[in-house]
Amino acid sequence: MRLENVPIGAPKDLTECRRFFAAPASARQRQYEALRAYFLQARPSAEVARQFGYSPGAFRILCHDFRHGRLPEFFAVSRRGPRTRPQKDRAQEQIIALRKRNYSIYDISAALKEAGTPLSPTAVREVLRGEGFAPLPRRLDEERPAGIGPSTEAVADVRRFSLSPREFTTRLGGLFLFVADLVRLDAEGLARQARLPGSRMISAGHALRAALALKLWSIERKSHVMALVADPGLALFCGLNAMPKKSFLSEYSSRVTPDKVARLLGGWHARIAGDALIPGQSFNLDFHTVPYFGEHPVVQSHYLAKRSRRQPSILTFLAQDADTQVFCYSNANIRKGEEADEVFRFVDFWSRNHGRPPQHLVFDSKLTTHEGLGRLDQAGITFMTLRRRSAGLLAEVQALPQSAWRTISLDLPQRKYQTPRVFEQKVRLHRRTFRQLFITDLGHDQPTILLSNDNHATARQLVARYARRMLIENALSDAVRFFHIDALSSAVGLKVDFDMALLVLASGFYRLMARRMRGYDDAQARQIFRDLIDMSAEVAVTPAEIRLRFHRRAHLPIVLASGLVNKPVAVPWWAGRSLRLLE
Repeated sequence: MRLENVPIGAPKDLTECRRFFAAPASARQRQYEALRAYFLQARPSAEVARQFGYSPGAFRILCHDFRHGRLPEFFAVSRRGPRTRPQKDRAQEQIIALRKRNYSIYDISAALKEAGTPLSPTAVREVLRGEGFAPLPRRLDEERPAGIGPSTEAVADVRRFSLSPREFTTRLGGLFLFVADLVRLDAEGLARQARLPGSRMISAGHALRAALALKLWSIERKSHVMALVADPGLALFCGLNAMPKKSFLSEYSSRVTPDKVARLLGGWHARIAGDALIPGQSFNLDFHTVPYFGEHPVVQSHYLAKRSRRQPSILTFLAQDADTQVFCYSNANIRKGEEADEVFRFVDFWSRNHGRPPQHLVFDSKLTTHEGLGRLDQAGITFMTLRRRSAGLLAEVQALPQSAWRTISLDLPQRKYQTPRVFEQKVRLHRRTFRQLFITDLGHDQPTILLSNDNHATARQLVARYARRMLIENALSDAVRFFHIDALSSAVGLKVDFDMALLVLASGFYRLMARRMRGYDDAQARQIFRDLIDMSAEVAVTPAEIRLRFHRRAHLPIVLASGLVNKPVAVPWWAGRSLRLLE
């Protein structure tokens, strides 16, 4: 039996007492006995080190530290600390008085902080316990002291929507600039045509406007709408008594299936057909990866270019009109192995809604396979894409003599490199013949290899057209920053699919708005929002109409000159009552 396992008060025999000094149990006692044997008993250093388990070098260092006073005291006397409680004692009477008024420890701590004698809730609990006070039982809200607390907002219900006369200020005044286009394009009918889900409390049209408002106002995540649910202007825009909360908005997108998204996009194309918003002469196609930062077995890993790695994410496909830079198609219901066929889903969508296939497609090398290129060529669809720089192709480029290259001039003033060198040849891929262009001096370290089945355009036109494809990269960057498409993190692909469809609609509404505002034809959405949409306003609901007057700001004259002011618009979801924007 070791001595340290014996109770202090238990009797010990002589052997146990000797073992206490010969075999110290703690490190401090071992140091003491070793130093005592060396300095007092004058035993050799190596013998002492061997007995007490030190190496010779370590024991010499221990002796050196002891001589120079670098070791802590072996027999330090414990000093009793102060037994006074100045802060608690000073606040004791006030604590007792507040507890008698039914204050909790948190209420008392807050009151003491305001009085200039701060004390933590734990310290307050100790004072009350010392005075014999028991913890308070759970109290009803009316039994608690009056103070600032969370408010309960009304539940969204269209049956409680009221247009009774009132006046209020809203920070979302610029959102009402979209009402004219929402009415003209019949957003209410669009929701019915797509058969979007709805209920007696929140119909499909009201749900679509509520979800679209998040995109138009650049709200990053659905949970962030909670900062705006108390704004009466947001509820009025949707035609509801109150804005739906994050729980409804998050759950709603899970009920929108891919066929409903396809009908929504198809109905959107039908409504904007007369606006020349999507001329449809040429399209830029690209994939975008929406990162997912949770752990879910269903979410697959895809490559994220901005992080240069693969991680769990939702793969989305986007199509953009090359002339107007408006997104016209999206799909997030893509699984691994289906990427190469996504371009044909877009072709089917366009043919179904416009009666003919798209005329011209421009995309990156990884969007489809050589077999897919053959299918596009067989279908009579003109395309342009990059070819991957394999070792064989790069060696072929290096082997070309200087005389094989010709210099072309690009009519693109915004580009730094306007005189690239080009070599053109015919190649046969998947039993089809295509034009292949090697391009250098475009500002890249490696040559660009362009592949196309366009046999009518010149080399200069092909290179200039592909240079314009970079606009989709700019549009994607703008969408990531303003529409927050990378914030659509979800393990449910259907939710991202509906949110991407809302991106298509919001992109169109912003382009229509840009056309109304002088000087903003080519402006990106975030600039339009910053200059023209992000405005507060005074709202007056009258029996005849709803009047809205914007607060003064630098860009307000552009809005006043847009043609939207002093032109009443009858709004169906306001029971036909008109909206009038005032100067």
